[in-house]
Amino acid sequence: MILDTCALLWLAMGSEELSREARHRIDTAPVVYVSSISAFEVAVKAAAGKLKLPTPAGPWWIGTIEHHGLSVLPIDADICLKAAERPPVHRDPADRLIVATALLRGKAVVTADRRFADYGVEVLR
Repeated sequence: MILDTCALLWLAMGSEELSREARHRIDTAPVVYVSSISAFEVAVKAAAGKLKLPTPAGPWWIGTIEHHGLSVLPIDADICLKAAERPPVHRDPADRLIVATALLRGKAVVTADRRFADYGVEVLR
């Protein structure tokens, strides 16, 4: 499974926004992924003052990935091309990159965004 950026933030902050089912699947999965685009999203939101983090974005990212044992998936040309080929269901390019990653890897996405399912991705809420 792949966490979208909101799911990553909820996991890191211990938020109850993450459903019990999603939390259980995260806790029992052999590997939980996050896209490297989420590092960009977190850093941009923090820099704009839209996200308060206890440390600067770089150390927060590294600490969160290590603490939760997450694996980071890089963005490559295949992912970029797949994202560009997706219909315009979603205007957010970061979400389109996460969707493309999930489609190419055959993974479900943990997200509250119901539009992800419109791309044919399995969604865990």
